Amino acid sequence: MVLNWIWIAFFAIAFLMAIGRTIFTGDFGVWNDIMNSSFSQAAFAFEISLGLTGVLTLWLGIMKIGERGGVIEFFGRLISPFFSRLFPGIPKGHPAMGAIFMNISANMLGLDNAATPMGLRAMQEMQSLNKEKDTATDAMIMFLVLNSSGLCLIPISIMMYRAQGGASNPTDIFIPILIATAIATVVGLLALCIKQRIKIDRVLLSWLAGIGAVVAGVVWLLSRLPAKEMEMYSTFAANVILFSVIIAFIGAGVRKRINVYDTFIEGAKEGFKTAVMIIPYLVAILVAIGMFRASGALDVFTGWVESGVGALGLDTRWVGALPTMLMKPLSGSGSCAMMLDVMKENGADAFVSRVAAAVRGSTDTTFYILAVYFGSVGVMKTRYAAGYALLADLTGAVAAVIVAYFFFR
Repeated sequence: MVLNWIWIAFFAIAFLMAIGRTIFTGDFGVWNDIMNSSFSQAAFAFEISLGLTGVLTLWLGIMKIGERGGVIEFFGRLISPFFSRLFPGIPKGHPAMGAIFMNISANMLGLDNAATPMGLRAMQEMQSLNKEKDTATDAMIMFLVLNSSGLCLIPISIMMYRAQGGASNPTDIFIPILIATAIATVVGLLALCIKQRIKIDRVLLSWLAGIGAVVAGVVWLLSRLPAKEMEMYSTFAANVILFSVIIAFIGAGVRKRINVYDTFIEGAKEGFKTAVMIIPYLVAILVAIGMFRASGALDVFTGWVESGVGALGLDTRWVGALPTMLMKPLSGSGSCAMMLDVMKENGADAFVSRVAAAVRGSTDTTFYILAVYFGSVGVMKTRYAAGYALLADLTGAVAAVIVAYFFFR
C-alpha cells in the first residue's frame, strides 16, 4: 500500500510541478522534458531487464546445481541458528535459508551481478511457503530491508569511480562507507525485529557481535594496505571467492552424480522467465522516477533544504550531496550520475564529493529492489516493506554525512 501511494505521488508531484513552471515561469518545454523522460526511462527499464537476462540465466543455472548438489542446504544449516530467529516463518533446512545467505554474502562482497539472481532465488523459495501469493510475508520484508540497507564490506565500484575522477586517495572513503552501511543495516534489522516481535536473545546478539567483529577486522586489515593495493586485493578476493563458489557448486553436483549440464540448463530457463517477469515492474517505477526528476521537483527540494540549513546557521557544504542522497533509493544509475556530477563540478577530493560517495555507498537502491524482487514473484501488497526500507536509507544517509564530517571535516 505504501509503495502504491509513493508511486502515485511521483506522478502527481511531477504534474503539479510542470503546471507551476508553466504558469509562473512560462516554461512550456518542461512538458516535453517529462514525456521524453517517460519514454527514455521505459526503454532504460527494458535495457536493464535485458542486461539482467544473461546474468540471471547464468546464476540461477549455477544456483540450481548448488541446490541439487546440496550446497544450498548446507549453507542453510550453517547459518540456521541466526537466520531461524530473523526468519521464523521459514522452516529450518529450507532452501530459502541457503539462498538468503548466498545473496547477503554476495552483497557484502560488492558482487551485485551475483547477488541479484541469488536474491531472486531466495524470493522464489519464500514464495513457495507463502499462503497469500499476492501479499509479502514477514520473511520477505526482513530480507528486502536487509538488502536495501546494503551492508557492503568492499565498495569496489565507488573506489573505482573516485580513481577515475582523479582522487589522490580513491580508497579513503572505504571506512566511512563501511561504518555508514553497518549502522543502516543494524537500525533496519532492529526496527524490523521490534515490528515483527522477534525476540532479541543471546544467540541473535552473539551473531550480530560476530558480524561486527568481521566488519572491524576488514577495516583493520584493509586500512593497513596502501591505497592501490587495497583496491587490487579487494577485487582479487571478491573474484576468487565468486569463482570458488561456482567450482564448489559444480563439484558438489559431480559428487552427487547429477547431470550438471542439464541441471544448469533447467535453472537457466527459470532465470530467463524471471527476467521477463520483472519488466513491467521496472517500467512502472523507473518511469515514475524519471518524470519526477524531469519536472524539476528534485532541484526545488534541494534548494529549500539548503536555504533552511543556512538559515539555521549550520554548515551547508554537505547539501551539494543531497541530490545523490535523494536519488539513491530511487535509482542506482541516477544516484551514481549525481555523485559523478558532484565530483566533476567540485573535484574528487572536495569534501562534498566525499560526502556524495559515502552516501552513494551507505545503502542500496530501495525502490529498484522492491520492484525487482516483489515483481519476480508477483507480490502486489508489499505491506510495510517500503517504510522500513526507507528508514534504513535515511539512517545510512545521515550516518554517511556525520561520518564524513568526522573523517574529512
